[in-house]
Amino acid sequence: MEYIVSARKYRPTSFASVVGQEALTTTLKNAVATGKLAHAYLFCGSRGVGKTTCARIFAKVINCSNLRPDGDACGECESCKAFAEQRSLNIFELDAASNNGVEHIKTLMEQTHIPPQVGKYKVFIIDEVHMLSSAAFNAFLKTLEEPPAHVVFILATTEKHKILPTILSRCQVYDFERMSVANIVSHLKNVASDQGVTYEEEALCLIAEKADGGMRDALSIFDQCVSYCQGNITYAKVLEDLNVVDADNYFNTVNLALKSNVSEVMLLLNGVMEKGFDGGHFINGLAAHIRNVMMAKDASTLKLIEASENMRSKYAAQAQMCSTSFLYKALKMLNDCDINYRQSSNKRLLVEMTLIMVAQIMQPDDEVGVGRCPGKRLKSLFKKMMASVQSEPASQGAGTARTEMHDAGKSVHHGEAVSNPAHGDADKADTADTNPTAAKPKILTPRLNLDRFNVSMSGMAKAKRKEAEKTGITDEKKTDESNAFTVNDLRLQWLAMCNRMEAANMVGMAKRLKNIIPNITEYPQIELVVDNEMLRDEIHAIKNRLELTMAKYLHNGSLTLNIRVAEPEERQKILTPKENFLLMMEKSEGLKVLVSNLRLEME
Repeated sequence: MEYIVSARKYRPTSFASVVGQEALTTTLKNAVATGKLAHAYLFCGSRGVGKTTCARIFAKVINCSNLRPDGDACGECESCKAFAEQRSLNIFELDAASNNGVEHIKTLMEQTHIPPQVGKYKVFIIDEVHMLSSAAFNAFLKTLEEPPAHVVFILATTEKHKILPTILSRCQVYDFERMSVANIVSHLKNVASDQGVTYEEEALCLIAEKADGGMRDALSIFDQCVSYCQGNITYAKVLEDLNVVDADNYFNTVNLALKSNVSEVMLLLNGVMEKGFDGGHFINGLAAHIRNVMMAKDASTLKLIEASENMRSKYAAQAQMCSTSFLYKALKMLNDCDINYRQSSNKRLLVEMTLIMVAQIMQPDDEVGVGRCPGKRLKSLFKKMMASVQSEPASQGAGTARTEMHDAGKSVHHGEAVSNPAHGDADKADTADTNPTAAKPKILTPRLNLDRFNVSMSGMAKAKRKEAEKTGITDEKKTDESNAFTVNDLRLQWLAMCNRMEAANMVGMAKRLKNIIPNITEYPQIELVVDNEMLRDEIHAIKNRLELTMAKYLHNGSLTLNIRVAEPEERQKILTPKENFLLMMEKSEGLKVLVSNLRLEME
């Protein structure tokens, strides 16, 4: 007897035997029962979900002369017998992958004019219709929109997005669902029972997962496993036959990561890769596993896990051990690894680094050897130092302690060496600051005794002067000088101040101040005219410092700054580079001649 593969042997022959498409088959049966048949249907879905099978069953049902009460064909009339014996003249199947030209469509159109000899309808099933050329689609449009009354078109495709919108608008579109693991396992159980094959349910679940939503793929894999297992399908043998990573590896990886056991995780990965598995495949499998563990943390989402009941219980048990934050962080790391895997030149190192990071999620941040930056540890250290400074005797003064900590932190931040006079002797510190010939204090780089740290007043003054030199503006006491200055002097010192501000990384404010031209209204009052209120407010915030700076460099302590917003008629239009160039050409005849001689064109 000739052997027939399971995908063909157990192909459904009625709507009742179609697996996993109940809503769609019910709709088709109701359309037949009420006589409301469309002239064109489009069946869409992934591979192996029953598109062509349902098209054949539908073609058989609409030509049956004695329908059963459940809406299926009787299987006894002449039309049904002709269909079963593959000699029906009412059903035409065209493979658009190999017959995608205009001439093939024209031949098909010629056959639509011949009415059926037996039955009511001629059914044209065009498989992989997205493979038709654009010219063939256009030749098909008119007939598809208004075919003869006895013609029904059923188009099938796995790539709906490639179908022309003009075709979609002329068809009733049915989207087939992917097969769930539960539906595939249920059907495989029936097939195994019919063939007398013994099985483990976890083995059938593994076959269903490998099929990726396609029943035809599942039946093909089933036949392969039956041959390998010799009629007794076990989980271990299916793993060997299909070369699939054992799920226990993923459970063990998560358990080791919870214990922060990096070395064991590396050994486990090495064992998996020695069996020939790809590192990216392991990462994807681990990500899917952690996703299932996350779904198992809530009883309401447990049904989203496509696995056997035994596996679901394992996921639920591991979910109780994992925190939600651990699962989120692990998924983020694994997803980043998957994104970068193809571009990586050292793929194994990328996988190992990802697993190392996953295994370190549960380690405390201040534990030695976790490979993280010690930011939190230093932060807590300085908090303790601050507390010790604030608990100094009252004789030192609370204000002094705050000033000392502020300046000390500033010195540490800029990487400057800090002096530590013995026993907190402030007099010695003052002498060192004011007398250049005095011996310099000892520099302590590795450790800071902040609870005895003192900063002299002269040192603070030096720091303020240094900051003024950097920023270009000062807040020192206003000078008592009253030297006269002119508009040119004013604008020269204004520009110099802006340049110093630019050098001190105050670029934005410096450029805005450069656009302002200061004028003397009533000597020594200086007027600044700005374009808007926002700029006025920004300048007003540093007005005092600007006055002190200009007073210092103009040697006049009585000058004042007045800021106002320009009137509409005072505002000048900001010209583009092109407009500036055209204006220059209007003012310079020589520039016009140069442009004309060089034949320059403005873009």
